[in-house]
Amino acid sequence: MGDAPTAEQVRAYLRDHPDFLVQNPELVHHLTPPSIDRGRGVVDLQAFMVERLRGELRLLKEQQRELIGTTRANVNSQNRIHAAVLFLLDAQSFEQLIQTITTDLAVLLDLDVACLVVESNGQDIPHVHSSGVRVVDQGVVNQYLGTADVVLNANVQGDPEIYGPGAGLVRSEALIRIQVSSETPDGLLAFGSREPDTFHTGQGTELVGFLARVVERVIRGWLELPA
Repeated sequence: MGDAPTAEQVRAYLRDHPDFLVQNPELVHHLTPPSIDRGRGVVDLQAFMVERLRGELRLLKEQQRELIGTTRANVNSQNRIHAAVLFLLDAQSFEQLIQTITTDLAVLLDLDVACLVVESNGQDIPHVHSSGVRVVDQGVVNQYLGTADVVLNANVQGDPEIYGPGAGLVRSEALIRIQVSSETPDGLLAFGSREPDTFHTGQGTELVGFLARVVERVIRGWLELPA
């Protein structure tokens, strides 16, 4: 590295470029403002004002980093949902569709467990026993969701009623109401993660809600059911 510029060279440069700090505001954080003696008993507020500006700049930088991180995470989630939808649409049979929902979705969404749960209507549900769809008693869906269509839970222990043998892996979950047809019982799509904060209240639910709507439509199409 060459010799550092002298103080006079720095002063000359700043005189020739008076907007330098405007173009490089982050440098304010590294500067120490001069203290002005305004007389006995008079407080110089300049240093306080500059320090406040430094604090605001640090806060803005932190917010910017958080925003960039959130944006990247949202784009990544969106790409995963798009890939999952394509997998659902590519299913060549109803059995393959259910396998995609209960197996492939967990991989595509970088989760540990994905389950499709339907309430029993007192009749035999085609393919249920061979496909891995979990059947629960009537009213169970509302026990988990209440009046909501999506519920996100953090720091939980997975319920075997929903996740079966995979319940031990679940530490956070997304539960999404599934209403395939007016002729079928209620159901839910359950996503579980071993990370306790993968899902939590306050997160957006638009993407998982959209995926659930796709699941409803492809199941309805394969079983030739009305809306």
